[in-house]
Amino acid sequence: MQRSFPILLSLVALALPMSVQAQGFAALISPPRFEIAAKPGKTLRSVIEVSNRSTAPAKYLVHTADWTLAPDFSVSFHDDLRPGSCRPWVALERPVVEVPGGGTLRYRFEVAVPADAPAGECRFAVMIEGAEPSIAASKGLDLPVTGRIGVIVYVTIGDGAPDLELLGPKIATLNGQPVPTLRVHNGGTAHGRMSGFLTGTDAKGISYDFTPADFPILPHEEREVFLTPSSAKDDHPTLTFPVTVKGTLEWGNHRTELNQLFE
Repeated sequence: MQRSFPILLSLVALALPMSVQAQGFAALISPPRFEIAAKPGKTLRSVIEVSNRSTAPAKYLVHTADWTLAPDFSVSFHDDLRPGSCRPWVALERPVVEVPGGGTLRYRFEVAVPADAPAGECRFAVMIEGAEPSIAASKGLDLPVTGRIGVIVYVTIGDGAPDLELLGPKIATLNGQPVPTLRVHNGGTAHGRMSGFLTGTDAKGISYDFTPADFPILPHEEREVFLTPSSAKDDHPTLTFPVTVKGTLEWGNHRTELNQLFE
């Protein structure tokens, strides 16, 4: 089933710094996510550093979870094995760890890829949770607060790779502002992320740089890639449409030229 708590403070490794601090839970996790590769029949070993930012010792529970990605890029974690889950391949060092105040623990996990595993991608999360809920006061009530961090792991198997296709432009709303957006479909067997060097002008002739959002595009999914504008004078400008964007988009070893009008 999907995990839930009375009050849950959580952070996932998509594009956020991996630190959560609450009463009784003050953890810093490094690296923020894993994007690694393996051949069938091989075992990968990796290390997560768990730092306790509080002065008191802290005990953490560690387990794996499957996860799903919503259209708004929010993540849901699932304790039950989802269809096609690769979590049976994963071995954790131990289920409970204790880190002294101000200390750091190197926590090991490994992924044993079966010899007959097809080309593709293994995706799971390593969940690190406070072993004991804290009590927070709110409007006269004592409420249990549990903190957790989900480190998302991507393992590319064999020749697994993304195959990103631009489906067309649209204008979407990001943080209350309209921005140029590309609809992108991934027809491959592994996730991909857009990057690139883009420039453009709006209807007033003002020039901007545009940064593609680097959220993951999972296999067989269509996602919106926001092109966030900035300039030397304004990091959060308001565009006047239509807007023309040009430049080079990249994912993996692929490059494609973009010359698109958004209106």
